[in-house]
Parts: sequence; structure tokens; C-alpha cells
Amino acid sequence: MKGPVPTLRGCMSPNVYPQVPDGGWGWAVAVAFFFTEVFTYGIIKIFGIFLQDLTSHFGESNSRVSWIVSICVFVMTFTAPLSTVLSNRFGYRPVVMFGGFLISLGTISTAFTHSIDQMYVTVGLVSGLGYCLTFLPTVTILSQYFSKRRSLVTSVASTGECFSLFALAPALSALKDHVGWRNCLVVIGLLQASIIAFGALLKPIIIQPNPSIPQEEGEEGPQVPLKQPETKYDLENEFTRTSLGSVDSGVQSISSSRTNLAEGQSPSQSASEQSSAQTTNLQLVEKREEEELEPAALPSTPLKEPTKQQEEKAEPQAARQKLLDFSVLRDSSFICYSLFGLFATLGFFAPQLYVIELSVSCGLERDQAAYMLSTMAVAEIFGRLSIGWVMNRQLIRKIYILLICTLLLSLVLALFTAVFEFWGLASCCAAFGFLFGTVGSTHIPMLAENDVVGIERMPSAVGVYVFIQSFAGLAGPPLAGKLVDFTQNYGSAFYTSAAGVGMGAFFLGLVRPAKSGLCCCRRKSMTQEEKQDSEDTPTDFLEVDLAVDSSPAKRKTDLASV
Repeated sequence: MKGPVPTLRGCMSPNVYPQVPDGGWGWAVAVAFFFTEVFTYGIIKIFGIFLQDLTSHFGESNSRVSWIVSICVFVMTFTAPLSTVLSNRFGYRPVVMFGGFLISLGTISTAFTHSIDQMYVTVGLVSGLGYCLTFLPTVTILSQYFSKRRSLVTSVASTGECFSLFALAPALSALKDHVGWRNCLVVIGLLQASIIAFGALLKPIIIQPNPSIPQEEGEEGPQVPLKQPETKYDLENEFTRTSLGSVDSGVQSISSSRTNLAEGQSPSQSASEQSSAQTTNLQLVEKREEEELEPAALPSTPLKEPTKQQEEKAEPQAARQKLLDFSVLRDSSFICYSLFGLFATLGFFAPQLYVIELSVSCGLERDQAAYMLSTMAVAEIFGRLSIGWVMNRQLIRKIYILLICTLLLSLVLALFTAVFEFWGLASCCAAFGFLFGTVGSTHIPMLAENDVVGIERMPSAVGVYVFIQSFAGLAGPPLAGKLVDFTQNYGSAFYTSAAGVGMGAFFLGLVRPAKSGLCCCRRKSMTQEEKQDSEDTPTDFLEVDLAVDSSPAKRKTDLASV
């Protein structure tokens, strides 16, 4: 019977797999990601249920209160590199657990604030930092547990925020009416403390392939492995090097045999001639051996110490992982993909903020306009589930599927201003929610695909990517609001959103060509290095190779010519 200490060590130890499991403990990580979505993005989306209470209680405008969410979203995305650094330094599990503590602390502290400015600190800074420390590490480690099913699992798990919009929003709204908004925030903070428990499920994963087992040709006895060449010098001259205990070189034997066969001589006929040639070759070999013995007794002796030193230096370098790798910014495909995220984010928030006012301006009653958000949420669930299934089928490259959805999303945003009745707006909301679900659930996991950066560099790339996105998340809603105030038309917000998503689709279309061009450049550089290595081959065996020309057949030819 195992004691508590071994059991605890087993729970804390990483999972070791010979390959990506596509399941296993990854299902527990998927459940943790689902509830992390519920209590992070889900709470941010339903924070609007407190909008009327906060404006009336503190006597503030809607603009001032809305900045609480804007600051929170900005801090969550702006501090993404910090989340990457901490995750690489301490691991995903402690970072997510600490982030859950910050979220709970910030939300509960908000219940005891006395001004909107204090909420900027509690919700915007404290909870915003906690959201960053929980969401990004969870989605990153989930991508490491899955390969073939990655798109499907992440899409299904990301429906947590939609579940929060449907299940928690009505329940918390009813709770707020009974106990007040302050006590309701305390309840939300206690629920968010469950992220600490879900963070404990994020066991690190180690992919350790099984050692290659040699093919068994017989079980007569242990097989002795062949001696491997110790240096590149030995590898290139494996068949041309003269050993200390041999008389002739391999090149001499092969060349003379080929020449004798070409002249039709049998081995017995050329045996006497070879014995006379061996005397000459022996003199050359002895000279060569004396030259080799002068610098060192054995060619491999001086190479042992540097090899050990190199191994000692290489081990800590391999074990030491960079806390934040900015080398991804030198990858042209990642730059194009980051620009896609920057411009596309401009169209992610404005439609949900202004769709109700746009519907009211088109003649709909406000209670009917409220159904537009519900329509978006329902369609978003179907979009997230369907895109996971489609990408799991791998009909075409995943990045092309994301490009098609982004282009359609830009078109739907432009159609919002062309409809003026209930069913037309409801259809646009359904299409927007569906396409937004496809893009929103795949644009971050797409970093793990080889068309962008790959799973190896995803932990660093996701922090830089979300950091770049933060500026659009902060500037998007205020920019749309300024245009609405200037034009006195809520349709301007949808035009700017459509333009931003369309520009993002343009840069997304450049990702694959940029990646292909980068690969071509790398192939060319590798080819040039190989050519340079072939030109730098040692020439000290050239004299021995030239001795091949003193074969018996060659000497007969030279004597006949004389």
C-alpha cells in the first residue's frame, strides 16, 4: 500500500509519453481548460449585468464604467509575455494556480470598493493579471497533449465562455436581484477560486521516444556494435585511412582489382605482380605512419578531452530553456500572423457592444434587440464545435480554413448595415456568431501548426502574439465609439470592424507564402554549407590515393610506354 508521500509525488510528477498521447491525461487538462474559460472570458463577457447597478450606485457614465472591462482585457493581453516567462521558469501548474488566486482576490476585493477608480485597480489590474496567468498557460499545455485531435479538443473546450453566457448570466442576474451586486461579486470570486484546483490538474508532459531497438538477426550472443567514427575527419576517410596494423590501403586494393579485372587478369595471375608493388607501397605507408605518429600516438587521443568538454557545455545549454524567446520575431510567417491578429481583433469586440443600439436605431424595440446577443452566443457554440470537426478531418491546410472563415466574417460585418428588420439582423447575428466562434477558437491554437511556428516554439510565440493583440483590444472599442459619435451612425462601428478583419485576412493569406519562402532560403543555405564542407575535405590522404596509380597494371603500362 502506497503512502501519502509517494502518492503525492506521483500526482506532482510529469507525464512521460513516447509520443503525443492525443488523450490520456490530456482529457483532464481539457476539462480544466473548459472551466478556466468559464471563469475567465465567461465572467468578462457577463460583467455587463452589473453595468446599470454600477452607473446608478456611483453616479458614473456608461463610458467610465465600460473602461473597467477595457483595462482588464488590455492587462490580460499586454502581460502575455510575463505569463510566458513565468511558465517557462516555474511551470504551467503553479502559474495557473497563482493566477486563480489573483482572480478570486480581485473580484472579492471589488465588492468592497467605493469608487470606479478603485475598480480599475481590483478588476482591471489584479484580476486582469490573473486572467493572463491562467488562460495562456492552460491553452498552451492543452495543445501539447494533443496532435491529431488538437483542433477538435480545443474548440470543444473553448465553449466554456459560451456556457457561462447561457448558464451563469441568468443565474447570477437573478442572484444579484436577491442579494445585491456586492454579495454577488463575492459569490463570483469564490467560484473563480476553483481555478486553483483546476490548475493543479495541469501536469507537465514530457515526450521521450523509446530507444531504437536494433533488428535481431540471431540470438546466438550479444551483438557488438560497430565502432562509430569519432570525428568528421574519420567519417570522410572511413575507407581511405591506412591503419597502423595494415600494409595496404583500401583505395589501393579496390583500384588495383578494378584495373586487373578491366584487363582480364585473374587474381592468381596478378599475385606475383602485387607482391612487388607491396614493397613500394609499404615504404609510402611507413613514411605516412611516421608523420602520423609525430603529432600524436593515436588520431583519436587528442579528440577525447574536447569532446567531453563539449558534452559538459552542451548539457546545461540543452537543459536551460529560454524564458522568453523573441527569435520568433525574425520569422516572417509569425510576423504576418501577428499582424493578422492585430487587425482582426479590431472587429472582435465592437459588434457585441453596438449590435443592440444598431437594432434599436433600425426600429426594433429594446427587448427584441436583446435577443441579438443570445443569437450570437448560440451560433458561436455551433461555430466552435463545427470548426473543430472540420479541421480534424484535414481536408485542406488548417490555415486555409481559418483564412476562409476570416474572409466570410469580414463580409458578414459589412452586411450588418444593409439590413433594417428583425430577421435580417438576426441572420447577420447568427452568421457573425458562427464565424466568430470559428476564428476565436482557432487563432491561438493555430500557432502550434508548422505553417506558423510549430509546437516547439508555441510557448514563447503565444506570449508575443497576444501581447501584440493587446493594443487592438484596447483601441478597438474606443475607436469604434469615436466614429459613432462623429458620424452619429452605429453602422460606422461595423464598417471599421469589417475593414479591420479584412486587413487581417490579407496578412493571414501571406503566412503560408512567407513560410514557404523562408523554408526555401533555409534549404539554399544548407546546400551552400554542404558544398563548403565538401570543399574543405582534408588533402593529407591525397598522396596515398595517388599511390593507387602505382598498381601492377599501371606500372606495366608505364614501362611499355617507355
